[in-house]
Amino acid sequence: MSQTIKKIVLAYSGGLDTSVILKWLQDAYQAEVVTFTADLGQGEELEPARRKAEKAGIKDIFIDDLREEFVRDYVYPMVRANAVYEGQYLLGTSIARPLISKRLVEIAHQTGADAVAHGATGKGNDQVRFELGVAALDPSLKVIAPWREWDLNSRTKLIAYAEENGIEVPSDKRGEAPFSVDANLWHTSSEGKMLEDPAEEAFNEVCLRTCHPEDAPDQPEYVTIGFERGDAVSLNGQALSPATLLTQLNDLGAKHGIGRLDLVENRFVGMKSRGIYETPGGTILMTAHRGIEQLTLDGGAMHLKDELMPKYAKLVYNGFWFSPEREMLQAAIDHSQRHVNGEVRLKLYKGNVLVVGRSSPNSLYSLEHVTFEEDDVYDQKDAEGFIRLNALRLKLLAQRKHRLGEND
Repeated sequence: MSQTIKKIVLAYSGGLDTSVILKWLQDAYQAEVVTFTADLGQGEELEPARRKAEKAGIKDIFIDDLREEFVRDYVYPMVRANAVYEGQYLLGTSIARPLISKRLVEIAHQTGADAVAHGATGKGNDQVRFELGVAALDPSLKVIAPWREWDLNSRTKLIAYAEENGIEVPSDKRGEAPFSVDANLWHTSSEGKMLEDPAEEAFNEVCLRTCHPEDAPDQPEYVTIGFERGDAVSLNGQALSPATLLTQLNDLGAKHGIGRLDLVENRFVGMKSRGIYETPGGTILMTAHRGIEQLTLDGGAMHLKDELMPKYAKLVYNGFWFSPEREMLQAAIDHSQRHVNGEVRLKLYKGNVLVVGRSSPNSLYSLEHVTFEEDDVYDQKDAEGFIRLNALRLKLLAQRKHRLGEND
């Protein structure tokens, strides 16, 4: 191993697992390690990761604030698609992985590394997402996944290795962790351990970002989100950058207990898993985007988008962000958003977000056509021929059933 790999870029959080991985890579591959820590809005202090990397003798340490790029170039395109996996999941973990993969490859090129490494386990989706991303961007790079190589297959062995090598073990890591957490500006997810029984309610013990809906304010709060070409650009009339806008929506959603989800999902690797997700700002934003599309998208375009969306969401979930099919779908989706401009007013109240008003200079809504009052633009007699033609094939099918005695 040491003869083929000279330098490795490690996706590094500074936590126990990646600290152990850092040392293990140095020992197993006898290679120089470069650390990369991404600030995706997870809400954690990142300087401790720098100090730990320095203590481990790392010379090249990258800690990058990627929040704006994350929301602008990854979250917003996904919102334009209204992407939801298996009817509920807003893809919070999935959408962060392609950006991390992209930055890993960029740093490898910058530092002359010939490999990258990640801390994803062999049971989850993240290993697939990271490695498909790297393969799409630079297939010459070797990807190292320690959890698939080493024999540190228990928390006890991991801690023993850390202690043997002078790696700090936080007191809360010495016991069995109750569940694992992944967070970014879009969401927080919790999985494993105490959450593995899908019959047990878990919101009260697990939710870190949102208040309990029953404890939310007793008075509703109204907000207005402005859109241009399908992207949110303002909140309550104030123009904001993508990350700033999402941050403020997160605060509003958390305050009102919005965006909680208990989901049993189908992982790409074949098993089912149970996760508790919190996506407060994302839930508000997705609801608002649907609201503005209701006014501005033609029915045919909207229905086609709804047919394409599950395919798009599955590609994101499975790690195919950089695939040509996702890019093709994105081009079609972005084309549909040219006239998705306007404002949506929403009501936030005890876990719910409701569209209560929407307006757009590009609205296709015609009061003249839908009014119950007399109008000069729609001849109701036209509907008779329309129905007759659409009923023709159904009548022919009914006649055949009658001839063949299949009426039951």
